[in-house]
Amino acid sequence: MTTAVPPINEPDPSALICPRDQVGPCAVCGRKTHRYGRGGCPLCQWCAPPVMEQWGPDVHYISTRGKN
Repeated sequence: MTTAVPPINEPDPSALICPRDQVGPCAVCGRKTHRYGRGGCPLCQWCAPPVMEQWGPDVHYISTRGKN
């Protein structure tokens, strides 16, 4: 059973339950998602599965921000 992907203007459900300052655009489609902070991911729930399928479950996101 496949779930239809909602329009881009509808946020990822994760964006609705996290603090507002942790919401940002999905790196692929631009949909609002829980992107920052603990539990954040740069991809929404619809863009993440194809990436995880390609790279496997051990993919980790590395921060490119400099340490101050």
